[in-house]
Amino acid sequence: MKIALFPGSFDPVTKAHVDIIKRSVGLFDKFYIGIGDNSSKKGLLSAAQREQILRAVFENEPRIHIVSYEGLTVEFCRSIGASYMIRGIRTVSDFEYEKAIAQMNHSLAPEIESIFIVSKPGYSSISSTIVRDILRHKGDVSQFVPKEALPYL
Repeated sequence: MKIALFPGSFDPVTKAHVDIIKRSVGLFDKFYIGIGDNSSKKGLLSAAQREQILRAVFENEPRIHIVSYEGLTVEFCRSIGASYMIRGIRTVSDFEYEKAIAQMNHSLAPEIESIFIVSKPGYSSISSTIVRDILRHKGDVSQFVPKEALPYL
């Protein structure tokens, strides 16, 4: 069975995240969206709120399982039996950052393969950080997040 994890903070989930997930899920038998606790990011939504939003977005996709986790992502992969980790790439700087993490993860867990999915050009400028800034200043984020997320924001 091919099991993958798409880890992230999803604070909040964006259309770019949804695109990567929809393009990846069909490659695997079981697909986990892992809501990680990133202590270096100032959060907007609680893990429970992020989980609710993701469940609303993917309620009709039986292969997707949404879970929160803490600690090393490779250890979480092992705990759920995931041999693949999906990462979205929007920009060259994303690639450099993700490449370094993938290399470290490979050193820690050589049995887990990182797979990079390049975002569609229209989504390359969308990030949760920018969406959070727009929300903090009472701006309209409807073009950047899935419609299912709007009631929670």
